[in-house]
Amino acid sequence: MSGQFRFSDRPMREHPHLRFDARLDDGQWLSFLDQRTFGGMAWDHLGPAPDGRLVPVSLRHIAVDPYEPAFDLDQVVRRVRRRRSEIKRILLDQTVVSGIGNIYADEALWRARVHPERLADRLSASVARDVLTQARTVMAEALDQGGTSFDALYVNVNGESGYFERSLAVYGREAEACLRCGTGIRRLQFANRSSFICGRCQRPPRARGGPRAPIG
Repeated sequence: MSGQFRFSDRPMREHPHLRFDARLDDGQWLSFLDQRTFGGMAWDHLGPAPDGRLVPVSLRHIAVDPYEPAFDLDQVVRRVRRRRSEIKRILLDQTVVSGIGNIYADEALWRARVHPERLADRLSASVARDVLTQARTVMAEALDQGGTSFDALYVNVNGESGYFERSLAVYGREAEACLRCGTGIRRLQFANRSSFICGRCQRPPRARGGPRAPIG
């Protein structure tokens, strides 16, 4: 979301966004700066996760993210398709796959031509795989460009903004032309968040009472 860990030779107690300082064994200081105050620090024991990883006990319910060595795409595809819920809601569910935020979920769904309200259990395996693959690709491109910075809160440890905002295809582009077909981008309310879609590239789902044959 925001915030940085910084190493230095002295504590940063005068910094306006300091949340904690910790002195390390080598004499350096580790400081956590968090402008939005969403973060915190806690000590925890390590324990086995359901997939065998050794993780902090309080985080055992968090699924692996697409960049962890333990990430198994086929397994996550099966997990996604067992859920009778909207695909965007599943992408944001950290117990299914972690690390995909609201912005990158919208971008991945646009790339895969999937409407955010389509039910996950009605997607074919190939479509679900494409959505997850696109999410990983989008995040990789964002990392290469330093992330997505909309204001001064979203900066790296050197105070530099990310530039991926300039590469966004749908998020935040309401009424602008779709980069693929030229249709105006639409903004939807979804789970107390904003979702951005192309109404032509991302067809709305069939009625819930209809047949449940895989779509795509």
